[in-house]
Amino acid sequence: MGCKPITESPEDINAQLNWIMIDWDDLEKRVYKLQKRIYKASRRDDVKTVRRLQKTLTKSWAAKCLAVRRVTQDNQGKKTAGVDGVKSLTPKQRLNLIDKLKLGTKVKPTRRVWIPKPGTEEKRPLGIPTMYDRALQGLVKLALEPEWEAKFEPNSYGFRPGRSCQDAIGAIFLAINKKAKYVLDADIAKCFDRIDHEQLLNKLNTYPTLRKQIRAWLKAGVMDGKELFPTSEGTPQGGVISPLLANIALHGMENEINKLAETFDMRGPDGKLLGKRDKRKSVSLIRYADDFVILHEDITIVQRCKEFISEWLKDMGLELKPSKTRLAHTLEEYNKEKPGFDFLGFNVRQHKVGKFNSGRVKGKLLGFKTIITPSKESQKRHYKKIAETIEKHKGKAQAILIRNLNPIIRGWCNYFSTVVSQKVFERLWHLTVWKLIKWGLKRHRNKGRKFIVSKYFQNIGGNNWAFATRQEGKNPMRLLQHSDTTITRYVKVKDDASPYNGDLIYWSSRMGKHPEMSTRTALLLKKQKGKCAHCGLFFKEGDVIELDHIIPKSKGGKNEYKNWQLLHRHCHDEKTRNDGSLDRKLSHKSIKFPKNYRWENDILVTC
Repeated sequence: MGCKPITESPEDINAQLNWIMIDWDDLEKRVYKLQKRIYKASRRDDVKTVRRLQKTLTKSWAAKCLAVRRVTQDNQGKKTAGVDGVKSLTPKQRLNLIDKLKLGTKVKPTRRVWIPKPGTEEKRPLGIPTMYDRALQGLVKLALEPEWEAKFEPNSYGFRPGRSCQDAIGAIFLAINKKAKYVLDADIAKCFDRIDHEQLLNKLNTYPTLRKQIRAWLKAGVMDGKELFPTSEGTPQGGVISPLLANIALHGMENEINKLAETFDMRGPDGKLLGKRDKRKSVSLIRYADDFVILHEDITIVQRCKEFISEWLKDMGLELKPSKTRLAHTLEEYNKEKPGFDFLGFNVRQHKVGKFNSGRVKGKLLGFKTIITPSKESQKRHYKKIAETIEKHKGKAQAILIRNLNPIIRGWCNYFSTVVSQKVFERLWHLTVWKLIKWGLKRHRNKGRKFIVSKYFQNIGGNNWAFATRQEGKNPMRLLQHSDTTITRYVKVKDDASPYNGDLIYWSSRMGKHPEMSTRTALLLKKQKGKCAHCGLFFKEGDVIELDHIIPKSKGGKNEYKNWQLLHRHCHDEKTRNDGSLDRKLSHKSIKFPKNYRWENDILVTC
């Protein structure tokens, strides 16, 4: 068999081979080792060592390679261009980008893109940096994040590695499950757009070169269409480093509230004045990005906390959003406000239990249960999305409709699978069934409901309402039911735990237990002991994991657990490029090329 003709130049082929032959395992270990040292130095307040290691990391070729790979190969936005129109880089362009990465002050403006805001008619502005700036931001984030992960407060959960919405809800449950409390449910108005640049840079308190680079990104401006707008305040949403900068800006809220709590006149059930430690524990501030709640059993203390936070936010150029800030009680109606509150799509509320003939029974408060469910707004949004999807596919085949509905149902149910959701799931499935019957009636206008039910619904495993295809000799494609989702208890992350503390076994095991991870991925993670089947490294928070067929379907591989494995996205790309071979030590000289190409000193040249 003759070799296939190659259209690329020898330089392009060399660049592609050089990219393939990079020892990525070694680079990841080296960078993680530096990050772990930065984290430990920051924990012991050794600023000199932190700065020295950060400078080493930002100049490291290994870190530059990983930053470029992340934004050009792993990230979903790798095909989204900035103002320069550059996207989807080739291996040659990636290697050139690695050589160019250097901290400085020359920055191109971000490209403004407007995206819809869930549940409202408003649109959220995104600022898309150029590919160069994205890679450089990724490099800076590798150095900054370990330092600040050692400093961040225990009840800060948004945009942090290893932490999720479920952790924030778990913290709220632990704060109120034994006592009914008043709650300040607050939102910061246009947080990303109004952060004061000088205050942020002062709080960042980093070395001059890095400070100048971050200042340049903040002041770069935004290109909306053909018009350039200056950015005198705020951090651009859409940048790699923006969420970290926003967390740094809001860092300190919980510590300041704890200090304020020490000044309150609080007494225990026995009338004795509480100590400072008990006072700090009695007030809870739980934050997820720019949303936060403050909980305490005394309304005057919650109101004082609200006033204090309002003043504290002014230093950063921020303020509370009145329309999304409310005072309520978790058990009783307060000031015409219904009991409970909504947070991150969940409704948190307490319900009385037992007999209520009098206010107290034997000197003890009556019992209550803390019930957390999907909020009414979340349910409406989810059902609206299902209805819109069904409407869009009214002329499509049943299999296509099922294929598009399954991810919507699976994702929403997994998100709420850690709380009291079973009745909500059953109700939503009931509404979905009626919507599917209407979809069938529109396809068969001369038929009735009995015909639609008999044609599109089957009895599978004793369930008469399984919406599934009928294919002879093949397993039916079935629509997932909301009520099939198993409700499982979620274990909140440890308060001071971080992925940079070196305990990779703890973090890889948590990944497999995350509610938003599919059962298949979780089982494979457990089987592989949290490691990639290709490179052998532990999967870390933020890694893009892909399902791979050990024997490709084109070569007779089947869809079964024996033939599945989990790989990093870049490892999957490498395996695919090598035609299914997992041999990392594949020599580049074993690849066949036309006769007019030959090797000279490990460089491919034209004959």
